[in-house]
Amino acid sequence: MSDQLKATMILDKSYEISDVDKRIYGSFIEHLGRAVYGGIYEPGHPKADKQGFRTDVMELVKSLKVPIVRYPGGNMVSAYNWEDGVGPKKERPRRLELAWRTIETNEVGTNEFADWARKINAEVMMAVNLGTRGVEAARNLIEYTNHPKGTYWSDLRRSHGYEDPHSIKTWCLGNEMDGPWQVGQKTAEEYGKIAKETGKAMKLVDPSIELVACGSSHTEMPTFPEYDATTLDIAYDQVDYISLHRYYGNKSNDPANYLAKNMDMTHFIKTVTSTCDYIKAKHRSKKTINLSFDEWNVWYHSNDQDKEIDPWTIAPPQLEDVYNFEDALLVGSMLITLLQYADRVKMACMAQLVNVIAPIMTENEGRAWKQTIFYPYMHTSIYGRGTSLKPILSSPKYDSKDFTDVPYIDSAAVFNKEEETVTLFLINKHLDEDIPLQADVRSFEGYTLVEHTVLENEDLKAVNTAQRESVKPHNRGEATLKDGKLEAFLKKTSWNVIRLKK
Repeated sequence: MSDQLKATMILDKSYEISDVDKRIYGSFIEHLGRAVYGGIYEPGHPKADKQGFRTDVMELVKSLKVPIVRYPGGNMVSAYNWEDGVGPKKERPRRLELAWRTIETNEVGTNEFADWARKINAEVMMAVNLGTRGVEAARNLIEYTNHPKGTYWSDLRRSHGYEDPHSIKTWCLGNEMDGPWQVGQKTAEEYGKIAKETGKAMKLVDPSIELVACGSSHTEMPTFPEYDATTLDIAYDQVDYISLHRYYGNKSNDPANYLAKNMDMTHFIKTVTSTCDYIKAKHRSKKTINLSFDEWNVWYHSNDQDKEIDPWTIAPPQLEDVYNFEDALLVGSMLITLLQYADRVKMACMAQLVNVIAPIMTENEGRAWKQTIFYPYMHTSIYGRGTSLKPILSSPKYDSKDFTDVPYIDSAAVFNKEEETVTLFLINKHLDEDIPLQADVRSFEGYTLVEHTVLENEDLKAVNTAQRESVKPHNRGEATLKDGKLEAFLKKTSWNVIRLKK
């Protein structure tokens, strides 16, 4: 080990960033591939409940403590008629699903999904179609889901067997409306106007809801961040959040550059935050628009095989990335980034949850298992609730193809005052060297070390399958705590969770 490779940190309970909104650990289920049919829902499966939902999948989702799930899309929502998915199943139409060019059977719709969300103890983040539809369909949907009774749409819900409203609080105004791949693509001016008027109508039906406006689909869009600014300029008074989407891949097989890509995520968050604050200043507003990072993940492994899928089939195996160990490390860094900006990122959705670029995979009629990325997601969701702290970290750095001054160590810390615990999330990105960390944690007087959990593997390309779990965490991390000094040995290319308790 090189003499100069060491990291130091000061962690003080007064260095607060923000309380963590638990919804940053959200996820996403779209009517895409086997996310719904064969994923969460498979009536013929030996472990299906009376409604057809797979209980083995539900148990895995519950172990992630997913607080909110975005539904039903995604690109799919931009040509979706929500009315197709309610009422007696035998009367529901089969439709051409234009975004992913499949057949949508509509066996699962709004009510069934709300039932499933209740079973996994999650809220629903519902998206409305602003591609082929608009104000009318959205106001009818929120009346159907949220109004108690005594009107056409609320009484229709009750006739469908749902006496009580679903009381869905969080709503997305369309999806990626700047994208040429979107059915009903809109300019910023067109989208801003329809978002404003739709949001206005929805809040007249239920003033308690929160609304998420579409921002630019990603940072390479030629209109980024102007699209975000124009949209907010028009719809500022109606909306509460703006949406960010970002996926990363390693097609060039350059792990040092790949593991630095959370720096791009940081740049994205900072740019959109600045854009929101500029429009706030322009409007002389007292309201702050926060960020909903409602699609994020690694996505590239399945690109080639998806080109081979025949169109107009039901629930084909689309976007079924098999994740490896280096993907888990980048996912961990992305989660750390979300915690570092917990003052502005209040919601986030790992896209997606089951089978489709997901931490959970299933076989039709068979097993369900945890992908490599399951573990950093689970650790942060369970232990990352409380107040995000700012660790003062001194880390050695490196340069890669696209990034300069990349810290070898990524870090975030969460202090739970009620439970009197503090959790450090740490990644060592060095491909060859272990790095020792010395941390001054004297402000946590009387705290002891609970555990040092490590996710590591000699093979960056190691994957988990239904037969074998090659990538899983262990509790044999090398950390000690004495007299307010925490010393930890961070293995090369490793994800680390260090927990302290009073």
